[in-house]
Amino acid sequence: MAVALGATITPANAAGHPTDIGEASGNGSTDVTPDTPTATGTTVSVDGDQVHIHQQQARVQAAMQAHARRQALVTAVIPAPTGHYQVGTTSLHLIDQSRYDPWVPSHPRRELMVQIWYPATNTAGLTQAPWLPSEAANSFLRNLGAWPGTVALPTTAGFMGAQVDPAAGKLPVLLYSTGLHSDRSMGTTLAEDLASRGYLVVAIDHTHDANEVQFPDGRLETNSIPANATNILTVRAADVHFVINELAAIQGGTNPDVDKAPLPTGLTHNIDMSRIGMFGWSEGGAAVATSMQLDSRIAAGANLDGQFYGSAYSKDLNRPFLLFSSQSHNRDTDGSWRTFWSHLKGPRYDIKMAGAAHLSFSDFEVLLPQAASVLGISQYQLQQEVGTINPSRAILVQRTYLAAYFDTVLRGQHSTLMDGPSTKYPEISFVR
Repeated sequence: MAVALGATITPANAAGHPTDIGEASGNGSTDVTPDTPTATGTTVSVDGDQVHIHQQQARVQAAMQAHARRQALVTAVIPAPTGHYQVGTTSLHLIDQSRYDPWVPSHPRRELMVQIWYPATNTAGLTQAPWLPSEAANSFLRNLGAWPGTVALPTTAGFMGAQVDPAAGKLPVLLYSTGLHSDRSMGTTLAEDLASRGYLVVAIDHTHDANEVQFPDGRLETNSIPANATNILTVRAADVHFVINELAAIQGGTNPDVDKAPLPTGLTHNIDMSRIGMFGWSEGGAAVATSMQLDSRIAAGANLDGQFYGSAYSKDLNRPFLLFSSQSHNRDTDGSWRTFWSHLKGPRYDIKMAGAAHLSFSDFEVLLPQAASVLGISQYQLQQEVGTINPSRAILVQRTYLAAYFDTVLRGQHSTLMDGPSTKYPEISFVR
C-alpha cells in the first residue's frame, strides 16, 4: 500500500511521506517487518524471473485500485485551534535574488513559497484556506496512494487574507521547517494553534526539497534533490535566513511578494522582530540548529523528533532549546541528541511523549487514521506509523507544550509545565 506496510519510520530515516523510508538512514536500508508485504507486494526470486515480478506487481496494483474504488469518500479534518483568537493566513511568493537554486541549476534564482498564520479578526464572509492548494493536493494524494475521489484533504481554520487582530499587539515570530520531502502543510495543526494564541507562524516550503510546491501561476515544482546531496541543512538554513530578512522588510513597510499580492491589513509594522523562534519536525528539527548557528536573530529553537547531523549540533549554543521526542527516541537512543545537549549553554529541555511515533509530530498523526480504510492500512500498520496515542490527544499535548515553551522563552510568561511532569499531561516525561 502507499504507506510502507510494516515499516518503522525513525528520526534517522524519516521523510515527508510514509512511503519515503530508508533514504536518509546510515546504510540506506529499510526496516520492514519479516513476512510483511512491501508496497509492491513483490518477491524477487534468485532466478531473476522478471515476468513473475511484473505479474505480481500488476496483480497487487490492481487489487489496491479495486479496494480503493470500493471505499466511500473520506473527508479528513484537523482539530480546531485552542487559542482565543481567530486565525488568518496568507501565502507569499518570494525570490532570493542573491542565490541560484541549489537543486535545479537551470533556475537562476532561489524561489520559495511561505505561508503565514496569524491572529485575525473580521473574518465574516472570508474563505478558509485549503490544507494544500489544488495541484499540490493532487500530487500529495498520488504520492500517498489515494485513488482519485477517495480522500478529500482538510479545510484549515485559517481565513485567507483576514485582517490581523490589533488586540494581539506586536506578534512574536515562529518559523517552521518540515520533514525531508514534506510540505509546509505538515505543520498546520501546530501552526494554526500557535497563531490562535497570538503568534505569527511562518511555514516554509523548501522548493525542490519538498515533494510538491505550488506557485501562484499553478506551476508545480517537485523534489529534485540528488540522492547524494550533503548540503540540505545549509540550504534550508539559508532559506530561513532569507525569510527572516523578508519579514523584516514587511515590518518596515515593504511588500516582498513577487506578484505584489496584497498583505493582510495590519501585518505591516506589527511583527515583533525582537522575538523570533523556530521549530521543525524531523529534517526540519535538525535544520533549526543549523539555522540558529547561521542567524543569531533566532532566539529560541525546538526540534520535534529529528536526528541531528552536519556540524551545527556539535557547536555551543547559548539560546533556549527544546528537544521533543517520540516514545522510543531521546538522548539515550540518539547520540546526536546527547552531543547537542552537551553543547546547549542556555535554558534546555528534553521531553518525550509516551505512545508517540515519529509521524506523530506531523499532520499525518490525524490524517492517516482517518484515511486508513481507504489506503488499506491495518491497525497494526497504523500504530507503526503514528503510534498508539490517541491522535487528538497527541496533537493537544504537542500544542500545549510548544506554546508553554515559547511563552516561557520568548514572551517571558513562565509556564509551570516546563518545570517537570504534570498530572494533567501524564504522556509527557522529562529526560534528565
